[in-house]
Amino acid sequence: MSAFTLEQLRAVYLTAEDLRIAASIIYNAYHDDPFFNDVLGQGDLSTYEQKLRAAIREELNELWQQDQPLIGLFDGERLLGVACVITQQVPLGETRYWHWRLKMVLGTGWKSTQSMINKEACILEQLPSEKCGVLQFIALSPAEQNKGLGSRLIQAVQSWCDEQHELDGVGVFVSDHRHKQIFVKQEFSAIADVTIGSVHGSVLFYKKS
Repeated sequence: MSAFTLEQLRAVYLTAEDLRIAASIIYNAYHDDPFFNDVLGQGDLSTYEQKLRAAIREELNELWQQDQPLIGLFDGERLLGVACVITQQVPLGETRYWHWRLKMVLGTGWKSTQSMINKEACILEQLPSEKCGVLQFIALSPAEQNKGLGSRLIQAVQSWCDEQHELDGVGVFVSDHRHKQIFVKQEFSAIADVTIGSVHGSVLFYKKS
């Protein structure tokens, strides 16, 4: 039985002290992600895990440095989940900053970095305008899954989006049918079926209220 009720939860911006735990939560949630397996998995398990940690670390650091929204779902002081959005106020896809490219290449390799750039470019092509955010990561710690908290985390992203005057909405790439259904129930609409690398999925979009 859960030790908390949904009313006890709070969704707030992460602080610098939260980033290490957030990275661990994202790592566990995305360990078996088809996209990362596709672009980082050309080697043994330890090499894959090292590259995945590097990719998550560099992206979180970039989001933090660019003042992008890193939203944490907390029960008291305990971080249960995290959602990370990047807006097009930051260059994405083929226009990514060179310092990000260099750090990502050093951590994951040139081919993997280019694949991540191509993924972003593919998502951006499907979004209805240049005034859209992209949900880069959304993750719950392993012990907090299957409790309905994923929907609560998505709602926190939507509430944030609704308050951003310069945004039209938020897009996300989803390759897991179960995850797609959760987003659809939270008012995300499927706007395109795409193949990124060898991974098939959908670009979903939440239009700001």
